[in-house]
Amino acid sequence: MNWLAEGVRGLSPAYFTLVMATGIVSIAADRAEFRITAAVLLWLNAGQYLLLLILTLWRLLRYRRALVDDLTDHQAGPGFFSAVAATSVMGNQFILTGAYDLTLALWIFGLFIWVTLTYTIFTALTIKETKPTIDQGITGAWLLAVVATQSIALLSALLARHFEQPIRLHINFVALSMWLWGGMMYIWMISLIFYRYTFFKFSPADFSSSYWINMGAMAISTLAGSVLIENTVDAPFLETLSPFLKGFTVFFWATGTWWIPMLIILVLWRHLYRKFPLRYDPLYWGAVFPLGMYAVCTFEMARAMNLDFLLPIAHVFVYVALLAWAATFVGLIHSLVSGLMPALHSASGRRDFP
Repeated sequence: MNWLAEGVRGLSPAYFTLVMATGIVSIAADRAEFRITAAVLLWLNAGQYLLLLILTLWRLLRYRRALVDDLTDHQAGPGFFSAVAATSVMGNQFILTGAYDLTLALWIFGLFIWVTLTYTIFTALTIKETKPTIDQGITGAWLLAVVATQSIALLSALLARHFEQPIRLHINFVALSMWLWGGMMYIWMISLIFYRYTFFKFSPADFSSSYWINMGAMAISTLAGSVLIENTVDAPFLETLSPFLKGFTVFFWATGTWWIPMLIILVLWRHLYRKFPLRYDPLYWGAVFPLGMYAVCTFEMARAMNLDFLLPIAHVFVYVALLAWAATFVGLIHSLVSGLMPALHSASGRRDFP
């Protein structure tokens, strides 16, 4: 079992992007009326989420030093925010099934870990004495903090619909506040990431799949904004802000859309022009999630603002997201089998002598 213990010790903090990606692809499939696919992915995702929670708790109890080292590392630390987004995406999935009590529990848990991680990680990165330069310290994974914040905003807005007043009003205000904070955080972080892109050496190894979150953070911001627009009938302060909500929601969607060709060009440059090997990496789930989120946010924005001419784009991205998820899942299975087989051969080759 040494291989399992070593796997837990070195577990990537960003592995919850697996749950984020599977969950949003399930929701995208549901929007496209692929009900069986959506249901299968829902239950698969519930298992993945529970497994990752158990492994993370195991790591906390058995390998606390390794976990704390990751938590205070400029590159690894932001990956922990994937746990917040994964929790919220699971809540989003369950709210579609009518499991409101379970969704409420996930919302509370998500808020708890969001507060804990936000003030732990950013405080640690602020006060640590030895810090990397910006080209060594910042990656697209930093935007998981934005995704986590917007995932809380989204689940809050969805959950508010199932409460009576005045609780509905209060939760909508939480959703609006988180949405605005997530947008502000994106402006801060993307400025640093774009600066790192354009003014420092950029090798194929530097362009990890986490940079797809440049687009994914804007896609989930669009989705949360679209739900808030639909909630204006429940909250007078949202109705007053309706033009602002609509303008910024389109702003987020347009920004996310701009990133897609840019990211595709960089992928081609990395793998075709620079011949960087294409091997499974947990960070690839950080590329699947934005594709699924872009499909869902386009569906929702088209509905919230009567932009039906955008629906063909949403349908295309459902297929793109499903294909990307399937390819990455095959890579995951292959990676697990490849890692397991040497351990099994080693175990079967051992001889115990009296």
